[in-house]
Amino acid sequence: MVARLIRFIFFGNYFIGLLAIALTIESTLQLKLQFNALPYYILIFCASVVYYTHAYMGATRFSSSSNPRVAWYIKHQHYLRWSQWVLSAVAIISFLYLFIGNLVAILALSWLYWAAVAFILLVAFLYYGLLPAYFFNLNLRNTGWLKPFIIGFIWACTANVLPPMLLKIEHGIPFPFSEFWLWLFVKNWMFCTVNAIMFDIKDYEIDANRELKTFVVQFGIHKTIFFILMPLLAIGMLSLFVFTSYEHIPVKQVLINLVPFILTLVVAFSLNLKKPILYYLIVIDGLILLKALCGITGAII
Repeated sequence: MVARLIRFIFFGNYFIGLLAIALTIESTLQLKLQFNALPYYILIFCASVVYYTHAYMGATRFSSSSNPRVAWYIKHQHYLRWSQWVLSAVAIISFLYLFIGNLVAILALSWLYWAAVAFILLVAFLYYGLLPAYFFNLNLRNTGWLKPFIIGFIWACTANVLPPMLLKIEHGIPFPFSEFWLWLFVKNWMFCTVNAIMFDIKDYEIDANRELKTFVVQFGIHKTIFFILMPLLAIGMLSLFVFTSYEHIPVKQVLINLVPFILTLVVAFSLNLKKPILYYLIVIDGLILLKALCGITGAII
């Protein structure tokens, strides 16, 4: 029963929806902003689950079932179609509630806000090649080394760009653009990018057969860990020390926010040995939740 529940939460990508909410709350507290309306959290939860589940909705009984996740999707395809429709409907209703209720403020936004939203949506759609081929035939998910940076960018926008924009719409609160906001944005971007590169280790054999030039395919698992992941994490920790020193942030907050980087180093090193898929979904994705929880703790103590 417990094993089935774990597969349901993690294979079904419901944990991803929780991560979206956690990162949003983290950035809200770190930037000392007020919380968004409840429909917004419902929207990002549903949209995140639907978005990440989309990649597996094409799985059929003719797909390779040696992958436990694919096998789970094949077995539960009828439920997942129902879940996608329900979550999509809830997301649309939440969006319309926010859009209609704030229509005047939305129309009054400057072109910079419209351009930012359009760019984020464009990247999100191109990641799965969701735009019609005659309009823009590009699937960023198949761009190899660029893929993890796209994933990290979308996560950073979800956490650090969209929530303040909604506060601007709902309450007229100015967008908190500053050196601190920029640093938080880049930190989220790079941390989630590292997380995505670690996930590519899981798909090493598949990507190699597809000739998809991810970092892992080009350099191998060992070199990816030691010459890409560890340097990126070291740079992240160094930037944490430099920026927090510049901003005179208390040491206890710095140490709390350092924990996810240290544990990510440990987990990255552990990937030298082959791990089951649930290890990636629970432990590696769990690092993002840990980062959010540490950020929240550091912001309220």
